[in-house]
Amino acid sequence: MQGLTGFGFGLTAMSLWAWTLDPRLAAPLAVFGGLTGQLIGAFSVRRGFVAASVLPFIAGGLAGLPLGLYLLPRLDVAMFKGLLGLLLVVLCPLLFFAARLPRMTHGGRLADALAGAAGGAMGALGGFTGVVPTLWCTLRGFEKDIQRAVIQNFNLAMLTVTFVSYVATGIVTAKMIPLFALVAPAMLIPSLLGARLYLGIGAGQFRKLVLGLLSASGVALLVSAAQQLASR
Repeated sequence: MQGLTGFGFGLTAMSLWAWTLDPRLAAPLAVFGGLTGQLIGAFSVRRGFVAASVLPFIAGGLAGLPLGLYLLPRLDVAMFKGLLGLLLVVLCPLLFFAARLPRMTHGGRLADALAGAAGGAMGALGGFTGVVPTLWCTLRGFEKDIQRAVIQNFNLAMLTVTFVSYVATGIVTAKMIPLFALVAPAMLIPSLLGARLYLGIGAGQFRKLVLGLLSASGVALLVSAAQQLASR
């Protein structure tokens, strides 16, 4: 999913890791894995840096990041996962089946920055940087390569800043290093495979596939959150 869409490692990984890992460990692992995938994607699927399109998202992401860093140690993880999963399960199928959905032309760069702010905050909570910006790019009707360039460069920037912030605030510890060493190689082959698939997919197929993968991730998050909430 990471190699194919330019994001998604955090969503998929957290829906599984949250079953057994403490959030303060799962979040750094998800961010590190997502960052590794972004670096692989930056070399295997190059779509350039379109400053006018990407910078509003990055500016918003930097503004939203401190909120996520503040909430991480205080977060009710099960409730957050449930709400995020519900959002994806409800919204993505609507977008998936709305073939003639008109493009969102209002808001301009300010709306792009707000989507980036949501991505920055959610990224600090577990590497979910690409969810809201991807949905927003879809609503905006961005072409396949433009969307890939925006999401890939936004995620690369935000995951880098997030991971550095984790290190600076002491969330990342020396005990996590062996786990990082496991995550990095596990990203290599799947990310390259996803990147190869991306190069052969048309714009319409790409849009439907992104929304389908987001919906599947939403279901996984809901199932995980429901079991955690029911056990309380």
